[in-house]
Amino acid sequence: MDFEKLFADLANIKVAVVGDVMLDTYWWGHVDRISPEAPVPVVALDKKEYRIGGAGNTALNTIALGSATSIISVIGDDEDGKQLTQLFQKNGINTEHLVVSAKRVTTNKTRIISRNQQMMRLDAEITKDIDSNLEDALLKHVKELFTANKPDVLIFADYNKGVLTERVIQELIALCKEHNVVSAVDPKKKNFFSYKNVDIFKPNLKEVKEGLNLLLEEVDEKSLKNVHQSLHDVLKHQISFITLSEKGVFYQSSAKSHIIPSHIRNVADVSGAGDTVIAVASLAYAATKDMSLAAAMANIAGGLVCEEVGTAAINKEKLLQECKLLLH
Repeated sequence: MDFEKLFADLANIKVAVVGDVMLDTYWWGHVDRISPEAPVPVVALDKKEYRIGGAGNTALNTIALGSATSIISVIGDDEDGKQLTQLFQKNGINTEHLVVSAKRVTTNKTRIISRNQQMMRLDAEITKDIDSNLEDALLKHVKELFTANKPDVLIFADYNKGVLTERVIQELIALCKEHNVVSAVDPKKKNFFSYKNVDIFKPNLKEVKEGLNLLLEEVDEKSLKNVHQSLHDVLKHQISFITLSEKGVFYQSSAKSHIIPSHIRNVADVSGAGDTVIAVASLAYAATKDMSLAAAMANIAGGLVCEEVGTAAINKEKLLQECKLLLH
């Protein structure tokens, strides 16, 4: 495999990421005393940091690999929404298809950290489904994108915050089928079985067990093939791609299936690894139509980002070197 050429080809792949975007806010401070008002520590604020979270992290990963990326979501008409939009733009992600609504608030997760420990997290969000007017606006934006600059792949990044409703999911998968666009999803519990006819369905093992109400004694190829069949009976999807945490990944496409073991890593933090895995798998599959290769590359990428503390986008150069080293 000529990985230099494949990684260069990723720059020609156009991506749309649809889902729940959020702002991750970090307040770093130090604690010297307990409050006289209540038995709580007083955190004296040293610095604030804003990062892109949720579906935006998937977009950060696809843009890090050189693929032109558009983010499609609903945000609030608020300061957090403006902050998040600026962060997207700073990272080169197209924000023309963000729907701004006064009825919603932009999801913001504020973490208060002292001595490298999280003291508290404050969540500002509305998680109920968007209404039909916002569904219409969102769908209109996606159709405009498909007309003006059709993507090669559409990734659903579902965080159960109400942007991906049953109707939005079904209409977008139908649109992808009509325009021959690869569709991929990293599902969450609420809409687990809504992604009928999607191309790549990427849950983790825990989500599969909950979704299918399964007790899996043995995690081996035989049991995972049965899982694929159970999922396929409901979803009629093309490919199952299941992450197995430290055991690696499993994929099944029509007749081919395989467990790819993980590579030895110094795991520092697993947060955001699923976003990296779906981003790399979707891009590699859109470029090559080879799920075996896409799964192997995504498996390496997931391990690499676990070596970083906090949510981190994949480093293209590092991934290229590891693919050359490990996949020959």
